[in-house]
Amino acid sequence: MTRGESLGIEVQGLVREFKGGIRAVDGISLSVEPGEIYGFLGPNGAGKSTTVLMLTTLLPPTSGYASVGGFDLVSQSESVRSIIGAALQEVALDPLLTGREHLKLQCALQSLPRRERASRSTELLTRVGLAEAADRKVSGYSGGMKRKLDVAMALVHSPSILFLDEPTTGLDISSRTSLWAEVRHLAHDEGVTVFLTTQYLEEADSLADRVGIIDRGRIVAEGTPDELKSEIGRPRIEVSPADVQNMSKTAETLLRFGEVDGGSKDTVSIRLKTSDRDLAEIVRALDAANIKIANFEMHAPTLDDVFLTKTGHSLAASDDSEK
Repeated sequence: MTRGESLGIEVQGLVREFKGGIRAVDGISLSVEPGEIYGFLGPNGAGKSTTVLMLTTLLPPTSGYASVGGFDLVSQSESVRSIIGAALQEVALDPLLTGREHLKLQCALQSLPRRERASRSTELLTRVGLAEAADRKVSGYSGGMKRKLDVAMALVHSPSILFLDEPTTGLDISSRTSLWAEVRHLAHDEGVTVFLTTQYLEEADSLADRVGIIDRGRIVAEGTPDELKSEIGRPRIEVSPADVQNMSKTAETLLRFGEVDGGSKDTVSIRLKTSDRDLAEIVRALDAANIKIANFEMHAPTLDDVFLTKTGHSLAASDDSEK
């Protein structure tokens, strides 16, 4: 096997148990194809980062099997480390060094020829949008800038597999979008396999070729974003009556077409029984009940709907409970 090969990831029954019998990762199995962006979606505390720490050889698994780039995770850990790059949640940067100095140091640690270090550093700083801040000390960097620098450092040796653990945390929308573009370029143009953990539904939906949803250490769903959403299949409608006194009457009318799915003090939310329910029929039913409507919205299935269906709680609510 050569260093430049872009191979995938195979995981079977991977477990990580901590003291007290706590299983942060509870027997997960997954497969990531070469050149694929695999989105590992879940709330804080679901087991995402623990999985990445194992797959990058930084934390030994309690049991199970995994191969990364064709190398056994445990018996060939040095070979695994030679072909991967990783930008983890804990960014280890020296506040007294500049961004450029960090890149040059990383180039030296990865044994890049001395004549290539300056150009490679400049190239990567430009790619992640840090060219103008390259010669500033990291102590003056924002959290988002530090995340960008960490990603650049992970790319120094042109890894064939890249692990990104919530890489857009702390980034503004513009920076997040530019990083998404870079990740797409790495995977689709350069053939890099990307394992991306995220708690952002939009990120997984927009960026990932396939998504694995993890909750409480177990994978509860896996597939392309469209496949997962098509499993749910049924749209949701939200109706706000003009008179809040008609809330109960509105709910009673709408329950003929589906079941309650969320809602608020002034809105009734219903998951339709079928995906092709005629909305005109619903409007006629509300009109027949003499219910005037202030707002009527229809929502296609989302990844949060998938998460809710598979786990019984929404991703947003899970994330809030972990904070």
